Amino acid sequence: MNFSHIDLLSFKSSPSPQKPLTLAPWRKLLYIKQEYPDNYVDESFLENLQKNVNFQSFDYFALCRESTVITEHISSVLIFVAVFIQLYHDHLDPHLLVSLGSAFVFLGCIIWEWCLARPAPPMHKSFLKTAAVFFLTLLGLSPILRTLTQGISSDSIWAMSVCLFITNILFFDYSSDLTYSIQFPGSVALNAAVFACVLLASRLSTNLHAFGFMSFALEWFALFPIFRRYLKRIMPTGHLIQTLLLVAITFVLFWPISRAIAVLYMIAVFSLTFICPIWLIFIQRYKNEIHGPWDEARPKVHRFRSPQR
Repeated sequence: MNFSHIDLLSFKSSPSPQKPLTLAPWRKLLYIKQEYPDNYVDESFLENLQKNVNFQSFDYFALCRESTVITEHISSVLIFVAVFIQLYHDHLDPHLLVSLGSAFVFLGCIIWEWCLARPAPPMHKSFLKTAAVFFLTLLGLSPILRTLTQGISSDSIWAMSVCLFITNILFFDYSSDLTYSIQFPGSVALNAAVFACVLLASRLSTNLHAFGFMSFALEWFALFPIFRRYLKRIMPTGHLIQTLLLVAITFVLFWPISRAIAVLYMIAVFSLTFICPIWLIFIQRYKNEIHGPWDEARPKVHRFRSPQR
């Protein structure tokens, strides 16, 4: 009987089973105290995970066409360097250079107005007046430009010019849709090119050489890129033909100067136009970009753009 009494007491004193503790659902709030540790990661953390949201599938032939913009600009820089070499060695008449530059500007204006289909005689008068004032001012400044860097050695001029032309190629606005103005970073490229032209003009023999060279430089680096953008926009076939012409002219001009540079240039053009697109498409498979609610907020800045023509 004593054992039965002990068993009965032990049975009565045994604690009842406790119910499992239920926690409140975790909420993504910092200003309240929750029953979770600070390093707690909820199961819903990866529900909004997004991978390669900005992925864009490229077409090989489309990339080849778009790469011609880079080919065109590199070719134009090399053509300009070849023109300077011809002027420096007196193989090119400055009168011919000024005449060709003026003729091409006049032809470009005609094509521009014809494509716009918008005749404006007052604009022609204003353009001619501005061009006349510009050329007269440049002609008056030619003696100063030619003697601007007499105290600097030619080796320093060549090295600085190469660095400035590389800066022009790197900062040139290849993706801009603007057809009538130049904006940053294109302005950096333009300033670098003009600075290089001023340095090179100081190594020419006569004031007429400096005038012809600087007038051609401003036409080539300020007006010609705008024309190239506009032609690519309205006439893609004409843009491709223009690219082929620039490549051919560059090769022909550099062949008597340096055959090694001419061959390397053609290899670079081929690689840039046909090999680099394949490489870009190949490395796309390794793209792994993730986005989620943990990303910082991105402010939406409204940029006011001028109306395009």
